[in-house]
Amino acid sequence: MGPSELLAFVVRALERLGLRYLVTGSVATIYYGEPRFTNDIDVVVVLPPARVAEFCRAFPAPEFYVDDQGARKAAERGGEFNIIHPASGLQVDVIIAQDTPFDRSRLARAVRVERGAGCEAFFASAEDVVIKKMEYYRAGGSEKHLRDITGVLRVSGDRIDRAYIEDWASRLGLQGIWKAVMERAAHP
Repeated sequence: MGPSELLAFVVRALERLGLRYLVTGSVATIYYGEPRFTNDIDVVVVLPPARVAEFCRAFPAPEFYVDDQGARKAAERGGEFNIIHPASGLQVDVIIAQDTPFDRSRLARAVRVERGAGCEAFFASAEDVVIKKMEYYRAGGSEKHLRDITGVLRVSGDRIDRAYIEDWASRLGLQGIWKAVMERAAHP
């Protein structure tokens, strides 16, 4: 199973279960920006603790590995857990949606996109991908996040709602990073 097939499997499972979700992280960054290698899929999911067992059953062993206890903890306290596809070495990072203004906004702004082979999925908007990448950069300082943001701005260009990003950058204390990103994008 390759990354596209794994994404399609995950999306079908989430939609069959009726769970709200959005694809984010590097898969969304590649969709809106420039191609690069990734071996994981990041998905934000609204997963009530009462639905964890049902969720885990959608990814049966031995084809998949899901730590039921880790999934339950994440659903109860927030955070994330993994779904691993051992045969391919691929993994899905399942990030539990939080009841915050930003998570509510990005779930409401999710965009339905065609991912090939008849697979449609809800993706985070390009703007929300940029905002999360700025948060990841602030947390860890990895240059890859700045490269990803610059790639999204380069490829998606005029379609980006910069006022939306500026508003959230202000709310989340990311103005300095946003300013640096804009300078970087202006002088590649």
